[in-house]
Amino acid sequence: MWKPPERIPYEPQGGPWPTAAEAEASTMFRPLAHGPLRLDQRTWVPAMVPWRATEEGEVTDAVVDWYARFARGRPGAIVVEATGIRDIPSGPLLRISDDRYVPGLRRVVDAVRAASDGRTRLFIQLIDFLSIRRRPQPETFFGRHLRITPALIEALGVPDEAAARARLLAMPVAEAEAHLDARDRDSLRMGYRERVTDMHLPHVRDLPRALPGLFADAAARAKAAGFDGVELHYAHAYTMASFLSAKNDRPDGYGGPRENRIRLPLEVYGAVRDRVGPDVVVGCRYLADECIDGGNGPEDAAWFGARFAGAGMDFLSLSRGGKFDDAAQPKVGWASYPYTGPSGYECMPQHLSDAKGPFGRNVPATAGVRAAVRAAGFDTPVVVAGGLHGFRQALALLEDGTADVVALARQSLADPDWFLKVRLGRGDEVRLCEYTNYCEGLDQKHKTVTCKLWDREALDAPDATRDADGRRRLTAPAWVP
Repeated sequence: MWKPPERIPYEPQGGPWPTAAEAEASTMFRPLAHGPLRLDQRTWVPAMVPWRATEEGEVTDAVVDWYARFARGRPGAIVVEATGIRDIPSGPLLRISDDRYVPGLRRVVDAVRAASDGRTRLFIQLIDFLSIRRRPQPETFFGRHLRITPALIEALGVPDEAAARARLLAMPVAEAEAHLDARDRDSLRMGYRERVTDMHLPHVRDLPRALPGLFADAAARAKAAGFDGVELHYAHAYTMASFLSAKNDRPDGYGGPRENRIRLPLEVYGAVRDRVGPDVVVGCRYLADECIDGGNGPEDAAWFGARFAGAGMDFLSLSRGGKFDDAAQPKVGWASYPYTGPSGYECMPQHLSDAKGPFGRNVPATAGVRAAVRAAGFDTPVVVAGGLHGFRQALALLEDGTADVVALARQSLADPDWFLKVRLGRGDEVRLCEYTNYCEGLDQKHKTVTCKLWDREALDAPDATRDADGRRRLTAPAWVP
């Protein structure tokens, strides 16, 4: 993963912690009500992919245990990991692309209800993504994958496709690359990846017609499974974020100016709302800043936020960066990972940082979104995330108007009981995330995600379900108040 060249070391500062009375009286532990969104407290566990589903996207016991463990800490809300809306192979990522997934997802809902005594609201994040392939061997790319055009045949001075491939294979790779256009060069270096701007591909050209129905079908299944609502995944490197991006120049009315780029996200929201009705929470997660050259900045995010609120979304959850555009080159045989470049660092900054530090990098842009939403006359709740771990730090963001809800991802993974410990006045018992991104390294390899602060602890305890190698426990040890 990319790191700032300064590499200044930082340590999280969790305290001072409140007494139980101070916590109970604070804004953080007050209820929030907005339309169908009803939270017992203003705390949130955002979506994290733990890679515990089956290869067919089915819920496993490990998936159920993962979410039940977070629920025992009684946050205001938990968002279930990015869950695929298409019935296509996607590895051990949850799917909601067919009715056969509903019973398994209902198990997750029931487990969270039981573990939190019904106090934690549960949403599921719905995602669409386009095709991506592993970085090929140069021999495979030139011998099989590269599309040989008449122009390339002419430039090489050969009679046909077979001769063109033979000529390229005989060259040093750097010399062969010089004959490629930018897109083919990227496919050789990074692996082939579809973009929403690939209008020559019929299924990509057809996305505006197909996606609203796919998202609506998935949301209906979420409702049938008992979720309180859905979070539409409009963030990072995936399909819907790519439609929102300033780099989207589709010529069909869904790219170019902001008004066109937001068109499909609003149509998806409208289809989902029509399908599930007014009593199911529907919000989205999108980027407060893409953090890439030529991408959306905070002003775009503020503009989008006001329009999402105006359309009737029940919450806006803000993330940052995480794009393919500046990702590091993967090893041959590996797929590109959108959290390995500078924008990926902005999404998941770690303890080695620059002068800004890793904590709260998304705060100013999130505050700008909320200000734009309020200026437009809407009170839609805004969720802030990014390096939050201490009570005073998080509370300040609620009290100064930066956001209405605070979201803790890596800190919740380090200590799922953070919320309960703080509320009970036992913050000095919190296990603080060290922001080494051990968890992110596991995610990049599609290994079951755990935290180094607890995954080797009490391995022989009765509650210690282990990973396939038997070396790591899959959930944090139990905490008894």
